This record gives sequence, structure tokens and C-alpha cells, in this order.
Amino acid sequence: MTQKREIGEFLQGVRHVAIAGHVNPDGDCIGSCMGTFLYLRDNYPDIRTDVYLEPARDVFHFIADLDKAQDILPEDAGCDLLILLDISSRNRIGVAGGLLEKAEKTLCFDHHVTNPGGFTWFFNEPGASSASEVVCGFMDEDRMSADCAAAIYTGIVHDTGVFQYASTSPETMRLAARLMEKQIPFSRIIDQSYYQKSWEQNRACGQALQSSELFYGGRLIMSTLSAEEMRALHVTPADMDGIAEALRSTIGVEASAFMYETEPGLCKVSLRSKETADVSALAQTFGGGGHMRAAGCTLRCSLAEAKEKIREGFGSLLQEEQP
Repeated sequence: MTQKREIGEFLQGVRHVAIAGHVNPDGDCIGSCMGTFLYLRDNYPDIRTDVYLEPARDVFHFIADLDKAQDILPEDAGCDLLILLDISSRNRIGVAGGLLEKAEKTLCFDHHVTNPGGFTWFFNEPGASSASEVVCGFMDEDRMSADCAAAIYTGIVHDTGVFQYASTSPETMRLAARLMEKQIPFSRIIDQSYYQKSWEQNRACGQALQSSELFYGGRLIMSTLSAEEMRALHVTPADMDGIAEALRSTIGVEASAFMYETEPGLCKVSLRSKETADVSALAQTFGGGGHMRAAGCTLRCSLAEAKEKIREGFGSLLQEEQP
């Protein structure tokens, strides 16, 4: 990605910035938000900068100043400029959703095809690997600290599946190399934040794989975890990362769907595909969004009903009848 405009162009006359990402923040959301926070901290110290994120998993706690992220929006919170990253749509904003109407200006960096915009400044690149890559294009890399580079690298690693997804471009790899030149602990970042799983997480993934089912001639694999099963495994929604990807890795399948109960009558759905199925289109029909190969939504129904709705939805995508 060639250098475009430096983020400082949007800070003229700004005294107070708030940075926010989406609900249930993943690696790209955390990396892009914290990378932006650290960049502003280092280069624009006269501007007050707050960052709002729901609590991150322990595996991300190597990111500098992550403990300064606020998970509750104060009643009197406000800002001159609200910077949003990786949100996909306005209703996906997490902790800082209440600032949308209060902020004088909004600036959004994203890479979701489902994001309709509606911000003062909107930079959305659906072909980019991650929101981290997009926002990095607005940073002067010579002014990036190692801490900032580590956060951005973390975001890229997570949204590319460690550089294996189709969204990984030659420029993504060149950017990763330049970030590595900042002497970041790149190997530890990958191992600790992406591959490392708790015993409970591995058990949850194992149970999801064991109870999975194939549909449409083996092109779709689906699995579920009920709230009762999650309690028995001592896992929370934060521990569900990676299960949809593990299902997708099954030989012969084109798409995977994993769903679990966040509370009675409310189900979180993660959708993945390999080459042809546009799962973002399916997610949008249920009020969700995401990317062509990775998307999600939330359904207000029982787990059994959610499974049937998603299975039926894949019928047109896979263009085959269930055997």
C-alpha cells in the first residue's frame, strides 16, 4: 500500500480523540485500535487520546498500554474526533457506540465490504488484509515506534490467518517485513496470540469437531455448542476464536458454520468459506456482515433453529441439494 495521507491531516484543531473498535474485539480490531493509539501517543502528545475496547483476551496483553483501554464509556465522555477501526457497520461499534452522536467528526478505517459508511471521513479497502494494514497506510512508518509496529503486526497476523488467507497480498507481506525491521518479537506475537490456546479452548474445539456434521454432499460442515456445554467446559464466548477456521480446514468442504449460545434465545454464528461461497452475503441476510470468506451474525432464536436457518441459507450459496 503506497503512502496516502498522514493521519495528522485529520487532527487539525482537535484536542480530544477517542478510538474505538467493534464488539467482541478480535486481533485485528485490538491491533488496529492500539496501533493507532500508540501512534498518536508518540507523535501527537498534546492531543488527549482515549481508547475504548471490550476486555481483550490475556494472549493480547503483550501489546503496550493495552491496560489503558477503557471498557466502560463514562456518562460524560465526549471527543472532538472519533476514530473507528474494523467496525464493518455503525451498529457493530462496541464500548464507544454512544460517542457517535456526540463526536464533532468521525474517521473510519475499515476493510469490510458490508460497511455502508456515513462518517466524516471514510477509508474502506475491502481488498486489504486487515484494518491494521489500512490504517498503517496513513502512518509515517519512520515515526512508528516498535510498540506501534507490534500492535499493527498483530492485527495483520490475525486477519490473514498468519498470512494464509486470500486477502494476503504482496504488499501485505512487504508491510509485515517493514514492521519486522522495527525489531518486534514477531515469532512470539504469532505463537502467543494466534496459536496458543488454553486447555479449555482446546477441549471446546475438540468437542465442536467431534459433534460436527456434513451437509450438501460434504461441502458444508456445521457444529454447535450450547450454553450448557460451554459451562461444562468452563469456556466463554471469548474462547470460541478459531473453531470456525478449524472446521473449515476439513478436506472436501467449501464452507463452515459454527454457532454457540451467548444466552438463552441468542446465538452467535461464525461463517467461513474457502473459494466460492460469499458468506458475507449470507450473514447480511441475518443482519450481520463481514468478508466474503469470513463473516458472522447473531440470531435471536434457539440453537436448533439457528442451525436450521443457516443450513437452509447455505443451500443457494452451495447450489446443491442436501443429500
